[in-house]
Amino acid sequence: MLARPLTTLTQCDALVPLFTPRLLSASLHHGRCAPAYTMGRRVSGWHLQMTTRGKKTKTTVRLEDLPQGVISFEPPPLVSTNGPAQQQAAAEAAPDSDDGPAYPTVLLQARRNMQRFDNCVLLTRVGGFYELYFEHADEYGPLLNLKVAQKKTTAGPVSMAGFPFFQLERFLKILVQDLNRYVAVAEEFPKNAADKIKSGGLMHDRRVARIITPGTLIDENFMDPYVNNYVLAIHAPSPCGTATVQASSVTAGRDALGASPPSTCLGLAWLDLSTGQFFTEAANMSALPSVLSRISPKEVVLDQALQSSKDHDVVSILAEDRHLITYHPPGEATGLADWAPMLESEVPEDRRAAFTSEEVTAGSLLLNYVGERLQGLSLKLQPPVRHGTMSVMSIDKNTMRALEIKQTIRDGYFRGSLLHAIRRTVTKSGARLLNEWLSAPSTSLEVIEARLDLVTCFIEKADLRDTVILLLRRSHDSQRLVQKFALGRGDPDDLLALASTVQACNDIATRLSKAAKTGATANCLAAVIARLDLKKPTELARRIQEAIDEEGVVHQHEIEDGEAGHMMALAQEIVHAEGSQDDAAAVIPKTTVKKPGKTRPTSVREYYADDNEAWVMKPSASPRLERLHAELTTPRLCETCHPFRGAACFPSPPRACHPQSRQAPPQPAVLDELDIATSLALLARDQGLTRPRLNHSTTTTILGGRHPTVEGGLTERGRSFVRNDCLLGPAPAHAPLWLITGPNMAGKSTFLRQNALITVLAQTGCYVPAAHAELGLVDALFSRVGSADNLYRDQSTFMVEMLETAHILRAATPRSLVIMDEIGRGTTPEDGAAVAFASLQHLVTVNRCRALFATHFHAVADLAAARGLCGRGEGDGRDAGRVETYCTDVEEDDSGGFVYVHKLRKGVNRQSHALKVARLAGLPASAIQVAGDVLGEVSGDRTTKL
Repeated sequence: MLARPLTTLTQCDALVPLFTPRLLSASLHHGRCAPAYTMGRRVSGWHLQMTTRGKKTKTTVRLEDLPQGVISFEPPPLVSTNGPAQQQAAAEAAPDSDDGPAYPTVLLQARRNMQRFDNCVLLTRVGGFYELYFEHADEYGPLLNLKVAQKKTTAGPVSMAGFPFFQLERFLKILVQDLNRYVAVAEEFPKNAADKIKSGGLMHDRRVARIITPGTLIDENFMDPYVNNYVLAIHAPSPCGTATVQASSVTAGRDALGASPPSTCLGLAWLDLSTGQFFTEAANMSALPSVLSRISPKEVVLDQALQSSKDHDVVSILAEDRHLITYHPPGEATGLADWAPMLESEVPEDRRAAFTSEEVTAGSLLLNYVGERLQGLSLKLQPPVRHGTMSVMSIDKNTMRALEIKQTIRDGYFRGSLLHAIRRTVTKSGARLLNEWLSAPSTSLEVIEARLDLVTCFIEKADLRDTVILLLRRSHDSQRLVQKFALGRGDPDDLLALASTVQACNDIATRLSKAAKTGATANCLAAVIARLDLKKPTELARRIQEAIDEEGVVHQHEIEDGEAGHMMALAQEIVHAEGSQDDAAAVIPKTTVKKPGKTRPTSVREYYADDNEAWVMKPSASPRLERLHAELTTPRLCETCHPFRGAACFPSPPRACHPQSRQAPPQPAVLDELDIATSLALLARDQGLTRPRLNHSTTTTILGGRHPTVEGGLTERGRSFVRNDCLLGPAPAHAPLWLITGPNMAGKSTFLRQNALITVLAQTGCYVPAAHAELGLVDALFSRVGSADNLYRDQSTFMVEMLETAHILRAATPRSLVIMDEIGRGTTPEDGAAVAFASLQHLVTVNRCRALFATHFHAVADLAAARGLCGRGEGDGRDAGRVETYCTDVEEDDSGGFVYVHKLRKGVNRQSHALKVARLAGLPASAIQVAGDVLGEVSGDRTTKL
């Protein structure tokens, strides 16, 4: 129904299990308070934080409960991020309570956690603060702009720094997202009465509750909502059986330089914890850079065995693209059967055989890594989807960068990219899906036509389109909402957002049903409606709205905002004070409270505030709640009985609210697809786009084509874009390759890119900027447009250019589309022209693909004509009619002024007019004059010898 089936939440017989005390008492902003007891139930851990304002702490111990004899103190074992062997070694190396410096207990706990999670920055919860100690305070305090103080202990001063607990996400963003650090968060776990006695009265134990890394974010506010946050695991062959990569190799041409062969099989598995999406793929070594560019992982996990092989091919590729690499032991899970506890539903039997052993190994490594990072948090993911079974266009990393599909080349900005030019989605999940579609356009004609039909429907039915867009604005990020509940992190706000999304989806289905009764697009809308299953989600939304008091939720927000301001004022005093909890407690005003029947004040360690907790459940939510509110008549009775009777209204939360959902396959993201279709329809209307016609031929026919991003920039400056045609295909009707010449700044590169982008848009399911477009499906898109040196690998600009060219000439198929711009420019004109012509001839005789080839070497055109490539089927030449020549030009007037002619015409332009560009760039007049004189001297003597 939504991004994933709401059977995750609706398979229960009753709604009450969702409204657990933990959920309804939870702070509406994660990280606002420490774990505690609420409604008589113990809830602990980073992911189960609760609000218990104004609750006093009191321990009552009976005499018979006191332990007898010698009391031994053994700290509870903590889970390590390393494997079993490393964990045991760390445990043995951890100091005992009687050894080492005589630090206070909080510092001893922090030191043990730092030793056991030595690759993480440790944040320790102490009351209302998160604190860093020892070397972590010295190293990261200045980076976080925190004051580093010296805590006085009997063993000497200890560096410390801290911040209020409600600013946790602010500092996590700096550490995790900006500095690419791993952060271990140690929370306070309340001890029971017996443990308090054994530990000498310690109230809390501080254990690491979660390890946060760039790839394992869940619902942090600093996550980019418009892109997926993937963590990727790669299974590579053992380094002992694989040749290592040489310093002069790069992503292409690795076999020619003595590294692993391109056919080396790899297993890949990646997931997004925030949405629960889980994918696998089998790829070879040569395709790895393109896969990485498509997935764009935030973190890559490799087997720990590769840590000592820095020159391994996979490691070299990842380091070249500057991916964050994490090494992790493989763990115990080794097969698909071991994945079942971490999935919403088991992988169907008929699909299991499709997974390769490499994929299973990579998936096991990934799930083991993520499970340890969550430190016991229940992990529920969607069943894995094999990306290898999906028909998508291959776009390598160089092409993705050159075409500026997701970001610009010069500065890496989103503005100016193709995605920026076409994205008009109104939901965050819709934006993420559009990003995936553009990164991997479909090669399935049936899928493309279905997407285009839906866009056409919304173009023809403007009222329906506007209504659907309005209703989509009322929905929320359904993917991440459902995943939060699957991980047990939902709160009342999320329940209301879920109900609002279901209601919006129900209204959309009603409008679509009415529109599907008439018109030529009835079949298209009927297919969408058939994928909507709204019976159980609608009932869930109704019961949520009847049970949750929205005014109570708003009141709770107001309470938290007011308390946050008070806490900030206290924090300004505490963070500048030296010492620990004693000094912090001195700042907080103490209130003595008279206990019933007693005259002495409470302990100085007990603080009392008015019980101002907002009740977010409506009294009418259930008969038991109605009785509860009716029976509580006096304030004292309310204070005494309310927590106990409130807890009795809620059964214990089941371990899994959706056992039957294991048999239900994930449903497509219908709302996201509707969001994309309506936004593309709006885009087509505003920019005059045309529906492309796609087929299984090897022909490209584009009439009046325009560049989607360049045209937008020109329009903002009040200028128009010059349209051009592109006709590629088998002879004799067309030539599969166009050789384009012309002056600098006349639009050759723009023409190459615009036709490639039109192809990408068409196979994404989008209308295209052209008067007419009829395209044969493209299986792979290659680009050799612009390059720079690679200092990381000690490679010159020409070397990088040749490696990219070699990759294209080896990988292009008859169904591929190739664009090449100025091959051979990084060397002498003679050598460059030779390499350029050799590449051109290989494309038309060996690859036999569609190609656009731009060059300043006029000799390439002469050689193509001399060798019969430019003929139109004349003679007996096998390659006759394979190349057509087109050019741009410059028009000059009598006064010396000139204007570029961007419209292509047949022929070869032998003038590059480089001096005109130099003059426009502001080159000094004297330099221009010298250049003109030299050009006149050498132009008469220059001959091309190959």
